[in-house]
Amino acid sequence: MSTILGTLTGTHRQPLTPPEVGTVRCINSTGALLGEGALWSPREQALYWVDILACRLRRFDPASATQRIWTFAEEISALAERADAPGLIVTLRRGFALFDPATGSEPRYLHQPEAALPGNRFNDGKCDAQGRFWAGTMDFACEAPTGALYRYDPDGRCTRHDDGFAVTNGPTWSADGHTLYFNDTVNGRIHAYDFDAATGTLSNKRLWLTFAPGDGVPDGMTTDAAGRLWIAHWGGACVSCHDPVTAQELCRVTLPTRHVTNCAFGGPDLRTLFITSARSGLTPEQLAAEPLAGGLFAVAIDSPGVPACLFGG
Repeated sequence: MSTILGTLTGTHRQPLTPPEVGTVRCINSTGALLGEGALWSPREQALYWVDILACRLRRFDPASATQRIWTFAEEISALAERADAPGLIVTLRRGFALFDPATGSEPRYLHQPEAALPGNRFNDGKCDAQGRFWAGTMDFACEAPTGALYRYDPDGRCTRHDDGFAVTNGPTWSADGHTLYFNDTVNGRIHAYDFDAATGTLSNKRLWLTFAPGDGVPDGMTTDAAGRLWIAHWGGACVSCHDPVTAQELCRVTLPTRHVTNCAFGGPDLRTLFITSARSGLTPEQLAAEPLAGGLFAVAIDSPGVPACLFGG
């Protein structure tokens, strides 16, 4: 069991109920070194995801079971669709950039906030409901606490909000938009912050959940329409679902490989949870025992997620 550190707020609030979960299917056994960055595109009815260490962006069409792949000169780790223009905002190794899959032209850097930290790279990220892109950095060796959390605004401003992390993952938000959750992955901790949507600022940082030894560490995560948090377990072979206030675990989706990295709701009704995984960090013996490591998985959930927010509004 994980250690629950969240506290109940509100006099009459009832904890959320466990969702019903279907059978996990591997829908794309590509063997990604480090699958991440799951993003469902409602306008394309397709899932984008990345293989960070292979420097690849992938697009999977569930209806036809076909995929496209774009290869970059450096790592790509997270992405969001743009609201007022074609293409994506992405995080590459050194910062925020624009890329249009339709043209396949070279990505164009917007901002590189850590030029003085060549041992760092960007990792996970996503947009808030106001169209600002939040992303974290990490130490490439996953050891030094040199990572930070940034907010990149459509007007080009970039703000550093927290630091001191060896590996960052997330963020995701509560259903009411008042709380941001962010992962200190190496230490197995998830922090919650009060989130001011109007100003895009954070306050009142507190420890919300600590993973138990042997349960892996928190990787990517998302929030469903009911407000429940779904958290991928690196080293834990699962995605767990939690009440956003109490942090109580409500259910667990077990995967046939241990390094589970990210998750996002998608499909026509947003009732499919897509889950990425990784081959990186597994021994030859573990790879032989986990032939689907690095694959893309899908599982039906009885309640929907919410559409991913767009960059720029």
